[in-house]
Amino acid sequence: MRSSTRPPALLAAAVFLGLSGPAQGGDLAAFRDFAAAACETRLDPPTAAGTADWAFAGSDDEGSIETRFRRTARYTGRNGDTATLTLTALRGLTRRIQAEKFQDGLPRFRIDLSSDCAVLRGRELSRKGEDLWLIDLGPDLTPLGPPEPLNPPMPDGKDPGGVTVAHIDSGVNYLLESISSRLARDENGGALGQDFWDGDARPFDADTGRSPFFPIRHGTAVAHILLAETSAVRLIPYRYPRPDMSRMRAVVEDAAAKGARIAMMPLGSVRAEMWDAFADAARNHPDMLFIVSAGNDGRDIDTDPLFPASLDLPNMIVVTSADPFGRLAQGSNWGAANVDLMVPGEKLSTVDHRGATVTASGSSYAVPRVAALAARLLHNNPDWSASMLIQAIEDRATRPLERGAPKVRWGWIPNPSDDGG
Repeated sequence: MRSSTRPPALLAAAVFLGLSGPAQGGDLAAFRDFAAAACETRLDPPTAAGTADWAFAGSDDEGSIETRFRRTARYTGRNGDTATLTLTALRGLTRRIQAEKFQDGLPRFRIDLSSDCAVLRGRELSRKGEDLWLIDLGPDLTPLGPPEPLNPPMPDGKDPGGVTVAHIDSGVNYLLESISSRLARDENGGALGQDFWDGDARPFDADTGRSPFFPIRHGTAVAHILLAETSAVRLIPYRYPRPDMSRMRAVVEDAAAKGARIAMMPLGSVRAEMWDAFADAARNHPDMLFIVSAGNDGRDIDTDPLFPASLDLPNMIVVTSADPFGRLAQGSNWGAANVDLMVPGEKLSTVDHRGATVTASGSSYAVPRVAALAARLLHNNPDWSASMLIQAIEDRATRPLERGAPKVRWGWIPNPSDDGG
């Protein structure tokens, strides 16, 4: 719900979404002053706000002052930079203010401020060519540690051999030796992965869809489960093309051209049209087996679809997470028509993007367990088609231990790593 009513309690917080003060190019100190000056004025719609260096470009209000309220003001700098200031309030009280600056359309700085305008922390994105670093900043906006690489070059190495598995996800941390040593490579030792989000050959683990300053890491932990359960794979990592999902066709074509027989995709969304290109490409490669997650929304995707899991593709297995006793895991999706299989996917030991040992749960982490099983089967039976792999995996499923109507089509596999392969 949109709201244009001035919130009285927020006025008392003395916060206004007008940005004033010059932001000098990439100068972080100037941007701090820029944000602080905005924070110290009153929260009125900045209809006429602006300075010689910054022109007000509009604002958006969401929610209600009685519950949750959010206002975002946008500014354009004289040098072409842009900035946003976002205020969030709960029950009329200011909770936080976030200021972000963009140069040439790319994120540059973020500063988080408290309701009394004190700087809480900051983030800086530094670029040099294709290289990208994330710098974590303290309240004084000085670095808290060394820069964190976000788009480093992929290291050279030796191809490990084995079944080629494409991993379509947020990317992986290929700087970790445990990942680098398992990457599929060309004759010169160059890794074969691709980033279809940024359009380069550096599929580093970073989902920046929610915030470029606080990326979500997902793919590394998924990949480590696959690699821990089979030594018979060479991995091709892909960073999926979230900005333009029509490029999923190119992802599948690239994986097929590089010899991938199995593709694991712990991805999902509610918009069916986003997956049209993927569905067409998957149908054009009937001997590539796609293993996808059912999702973790606690819903029946037969009646409340999630994609690509709800697509009708003969060369796809949809996997959800079970507890060790064969019961659907709390929060995992199900569907007697659209979900094929449950495997234990809770509290699995894996390695995250930092190289630290962690536990992970959910249908995303059930996917690599089934992909590892498929890879071992294909390694032992290289002439098998995708349909033969699917049948072999279905034959391993048994009736779940939980009572009531079936939650999935085939049942569950108590230990997908126990196959003698």
